[in-house]
Amino acid sequence: MRFNALALAASAIVLGACGGGGEAGTDTTGAAAGAAGTTPAASGGAATGTATAMPITGKTHEVKMIMEGNTYRFDPENITVKSGDGIRFTTLSGMPHNFGFNPANIPDDVEPQLRANMPPGSTDLESPFQTQPNESHTLSLGGIKAGKYTVHCTPHLQLGMTGVITVE
Repeated sequence: MRFNALALAASAIVLGACGGGGEAGTDTTGAAAGAAGTTPAASGGAATGTATAMPITGKTHEVKMIMEGNTYRFDPENITVKSGDGIRFTTLSGMPHNFGFNPANIPDDVEPQLRANMPPGSTDLESPFQTQPNESHTLSLGGIKAGKYTVHCTPHLQLGMTGVITVE
């Protein structure tokens, strides 16, 4: 009985945390992020410096977040962009979705800029949850140095929903 009560309480906390999102069809550009000047320590990470959100100065690419059958995936799973480009992540099916980065896999000199460029409402390199079809958030890659960055969907990480962003 005690276990059931604990399981119920834990489920309520998890569902409450996943309840955020935003308006359907919302497209928020990372360049307008209110995270300008945010330090990683302020958002739960190790202090590695500060950065100001950089605007998208190149092309904005589309990545769809999809559930087909029992498979959750980014489409495309791997994308190559230029520094200064943006990526709009749009939910099509299988909600909720988000996109995020594991801070342990992001170079210390990239992490502050990536944090600053995340969409408004992001925390600890995790975008807000998208709970409606066609909802989207945009990430600016302005000021992000060349490299490969693994991206994941937090609710579906254990189901293999990952991809790679290659910045040239």
